[in-house]
Amino acid sequence: MERDSLETVLDEYVRPLLHAHGGDLEVIDVTDGILQFRLTGKCSGCPAADLTAEDLVQTAVQEHLPGIKRIVLVQEVSEELLDQARAILGGRHGG
Repeated sequence: MERDSLETVLDEYVRPLLHAHGGDLEVIDVTDGILQFRLTGKCSGCPAADLTAEDLVQTAVQEHLPGIKRIVLVQEVSEELLDQARAILGGRHGG
């Protein structure tokens, strides 16, 4: 499977819906039929991220690229969110 084909499917079927919510998708890796990706923008860390991954990304990708057997959402906490948490916790502890 070519990376260009994957990006084309994402651009046509997945990203427009993510963009409507202020988000996007970044491909981390594609190896042995497993697509690893992260959601970015406002979709990053969203409580519905797992559902988005399953319903939107998996369905679109597997429908158009049968070589992708599994998708894996890699969830990370942004530095901005960590800084906010540190500021809140630091304020509570006098530090």
